[in-house]
Amino acid sequence: MSPIAEAIEEYSKNLPKGVELIAVSKTFPKEDVEEAYNCGQRHFGENKVQELDEKYEALPKDIKWHFIGHLQTNKIKYMASYVYMIHSVDSLKLLQAINKEAQKHNRVINVLLQVHVAQEETKFGLLEEELYGMLAEGCWRNLQNVEICGVMGMASFTDDMIQVRAEFSKIKSIFDKCKVEYFNDKDSFKEISMGMTGDYKIAVECGSTLVRIGNGIFGKRYYQM
Repeated sequence: MSPIAEAIEEYSKNLPKGVELIAVSKTFPKEDVEEAYNCGQRHFGENKVQELDEKYEALPKDIKWHFIGHLQTNKIKYMASYVYMIHSVDSLKLLQAINKEAQKHNRVINVLLQVHVAQEETKFGLLEEELYGMLAEGCWRNLQNVEICGVMGMASFTDDMIQVRAEFSKIKSIFDKCKVEYFNDKDSFKEISMGMTGDYKIAVECGSTLVRIGNGIFGKRYYQM
């Protein structure tokens, strides 16, 4: 059994029921995605629209593609016909733009609202009060071609697992408040995307339903200079 196959089998075996494994294939060749696909993996994550588009064209069409990177409104059109879920919605403007492009393809795109709880300023996402303010205004209720399925967030890049746990717990509490106050009647609002190779176990303990694993499945990344 190959290292990729062994890793997928191990993660799939250890993740609790109700937690979906997203294999983050960014920077890895399509051959690696094919290998994971042949092991039964169907959910894959990418963070660059061009790379995602190239892989979509070359790979089986029953793959569920998750876009997990920072998204510019002018790039939505390239993946609007097929993307399964966009994890990184950090403004009403972006949400409206996704809705507009989805409408052109007569489909509904699943999205997650990205929240910022980490200490690094470089992380994207809505601050807690910005998120509540956007939801309270209610404009999102008129968007028929997006389905808000939950929230996404990242912990600080640190070895302090106490801090990481606190930040994941904060994301979970934000999800809970949004669920009660704005999405109580929507069964589709059920996802919390948090946790990567180094911290996914803590994320799952804190309530994650979608874990994004890259290096743990595909190995070390080699970035082109």
